[in-house]
Amino acid sequence: MEVSRVRALRGPNIWCRQTAIEAVVRCTPAEAQSAGLDAFETRLRARFPEVDIQRPAGQTASVSLAQALAAAALSLQAQAGCPVAVCRTAATPEAGVYQVVVEYAEESVGRLAFDLACTLCQAAWEDQPFDLAAALAQLRSLYDDVRLGPSTGSIVQAAVRRGIPYRRLTQGSLVQFGWGRRQRRIQAAETDASSAIGEAIAQDKALTKSLLAWAGVSVPQGRVVADAEDAWAAAQEIGAPVVVKPQDGNQGRGVACNVQGREQILAAYAVAREHGSQVMVERYFPGHDFRLLVVGNRMVAAARRDPPQVVGDGTHRIRELVDQINLDPLRGEGHGSSLTRIQLDETALNTLASQGYQADSVPAPGVCVALRNNANLSTGGSATDVTDLVHPDLAASAVMAARMVGLDVCGIDVVARDVYGPLTPETGCIVEVNAAPGLRMHLSPSYGTGRDVGSAMIGTLYAPGEDGRIPVAAVTGTNGKTTTVRLLAHLCTRPGVCVGMTNSDGVYVGARRVDSGDCSGPRSARNVLLHPDVDLAVFETARGGILREGLGFDRCDVAVVTNLGVGDHLGMNYIQTIEALAAVKRVIVENVAPDGMAVLNAQDPHVAAMAAVCPGRITYFARDARHPLIETHRAQGGRVAFVDQGDLVFSEGGAETRIQLGAVPLTRGGALGFQIENAMAAVAAAWALGIDWVQIQHQLASFVSDAATVPGRFNVFDYRGAMVIADYGHNPDAIQALIQAVDGLPAGRRMVVISGAGDRRDEDISRQTALLGEAFDEVVLYQDQCQRGRADGEVLALLRQGLGAATRTRRVQEIHGEFLAIDAALAGVQAGDLCLILIDQVEEALAYLAQRAQQAQQVA
Repeated sequence: MEVSRVRALRGPNIWCRQTAIEAVVRCTPAEAQSAGLDAFETRLRARFPEVDIQRPAGQTASVSLAQALAAAALSLQAQAGCPVAVCRTAATPEAGVYQVVVEYAEESVGRLAFDLACTLCQAAWEDQPFDLAAALAQLRSLYDDVRLGPSTGSIVQAAVRRGIPYRRLTQGSLVQFGWGRRQRRIQAAETDASSAIGEAIAQDKALTKSLLAWAGVSVPQGRVVADAEDAWAAAQEIGAPVVVKPQDGNQGRGVACNVQGREQILAAYAVAREHGSQVMVERYFPGHDFRLLVVGNRMVAAARRDPPQVVGDGTHRIRELVDQINLDPLRGEGHGSSLTRIQLDETALNTLASQGYQADSVPAPGVCVALRNNANLSTGGSATDVTDLVHPDLAASAVMAARMVGLDVCGIDVVARDVYGPLTPETGCIVEVNAAPGLRMHLSPSYGTGRDVGSAMIGTLYAPGEDGRIPVAAVTGTNGKTTTVRLLAHLCTRPGVCVGMTNSDGVYVGARRVDSGDCSGPRSARNVLLHPDVDLAVFETARGGILREGLGFDRCDVAVVTNLGVGDHLGMNYIQTIEALAAVKRVIVENVAPDGMAVLNAQDPHVAAMAAVCPGRITYFARDARHPLIETHRAQGGRVAFVDQGDLVFSEGGAETRIQLGAVPLTRGGALGFQIENAMAAVAAAWALGIDWVQIQHQLASFVSDAATVPGRFNVFDYRGAMVIADYGHNPDAIQALIQAVDGLPAGRRMVVISGAGDRRDEDISRQTALLGEAFDEVVLYQDQCQRGRADGEVLALLRQGLGAATRTRRVQEIHGEFLAIDAALAGVQAGDLCLILIDQVEEALAYLAQRAQQAQQVA
């Protein structure tokens, strides 16, 4: 078994909506189909009994090694605790070669699971041992390291339930919700509205206490101390017992409660000083430790926290009793689990010493031994939910404390006998206000009801009914994608609305290009959605990006499919047929929002068939007003676009809007059929996005097909009275559309300059010149800058081959170099001629043509 091209699909893709690992697996005949596979499956199950191998319906034969690999990779993740459910194995046209797809929750975990599954299958095939326990431990450890912790995870899951998209910005807990201008961000339990000043105040416990006291909130008596002796002096002033803690600490580190006696206070000071720049000594208030969670302007959860402790049995040492407690699967390291393992550190040993114990002491049966005086979950404590018991006045005091410090989300630590009444100096006090509070004690308390605090957090970011999304339109197809994207973005642009756009020329935010090159893939789309100025996004969505990584968004409001052509990358990535290509392109249609719209070319049967997989509504467009699909859909009240008597017509439910083709410069008065289709598609998409017709017609009139607006898309230059047309057409369907367009233009001689993309099939390269040879008098062939895997001269030979049966072409030139080919063509044109130049280096070639045209004008 040979594995190659392992890649991560990070968005909806041709296989599923889930994120997945995709790999190409080549099996020998024995590994693909053989009676010996029964024995292999038996050996595989012996090494991994939980492997879940699902046979497709109707398959009775033994599974191939590729199918076993997919099942093993998925099952390993599931056994490690990952929420995954999808795997697939698809045979390619090449015998013994499969595409294996396995869902992942975290990419690094998915990749590791795939590697371990390969090792497992190889071990089973060769009847070698496999350490399943070690593999699962490795996966669990990695998953715990990279997944979101319970606090951040609860907020993300609350967002998912509301349909709010999210994106992790780091491997930590920094997460963005929403898109563009509607984005919000959190880090753990902090939001982008959290005040940095408020956080600084919360870190300064002395200042926090002063502010709360000024607001009339009950706080403990105490002060900052200079050194250990001053701590002892403060304790004498206040009266023991006391609490010794770092002034700027967190998570209960270095806190000692209920301390009395000079030696204990000096020891507690030393521990506290290790965890903070200064140390505070405060009066110890007897009672329980409560945490009240304030989100926005209300208390949303409360828990009583109990310190870690063991109960003696007369047999085991305290150290052994702690080990037994730590065996609880709910206890783990850090914040990734519901409870934290108890540590016998210096603070715990000092707490034991204050009770007359050591770590190796054996407590009598039933004796409760405290391991800490503070009850933080991060140091091994437990929590009991008391949300429904909190007195309204106490909840109001917590909200007042949060507002006084200046935090939108915070944890209020209260020491009191109970939470049944108001907070007074006699009943209790607020001892700390915590920024970025942990949420796990409320999500999964040790006892009582868990609280959905994640939803409360999301509720502060987005009002009810808001989903944080901006309108998104995705455009795909063989030809016309870039023009349709640019026109649609232009139609949507108006004062106060910033449109983000990606296409094969770059990434645009408003009028500014922020990236260049071919940006029609998912990474560019994600970057636009990340930009805080964008109100609406229009994405060119190319085949390569869908295959390589999936979509850059989870769903779109509008999906446009312009057409499908047989010359568009067939033969690559196992896409051998037009049907397989359609399966790739329709991914954007499959992921239209339920209230969204797919805009489909009715004249292309493969595109029209995509309506069956669209969750939303359909708009069909076609130049032919009498096309059966147009007529049927129109009769049923659906949206359609067509051409009638020189007008673009947009109809729905008996109402229609007409736009004269003469008012659409892109179509050159209706002469360019392919631009008519692009215009219909873009207008139909703008209509679906809610753009009003006055805006649409105004913007249509100002969109021209020049090198600045749509570079490389039928850009016309005047060169000494000859019409020179520059276009990026690079497949047979585009060539055919260009031929039809120029056939209607007056011209003396007709000349064409062409190269070929080396990553097309031989027949598609030759087909282009076969078409051109019937329509042009002279042909200039050139070898472009990048041959895309072809040998020197190979593309030129295929282009010549296509001209072999030409009946019109009388003269053929071969030039090495795009600009030399342009020079050769321009040298031969005369006034009244037409020269079509199929450019490769779009920006450079257009700039060169503009320069040559300007020079010719100056000479004239």
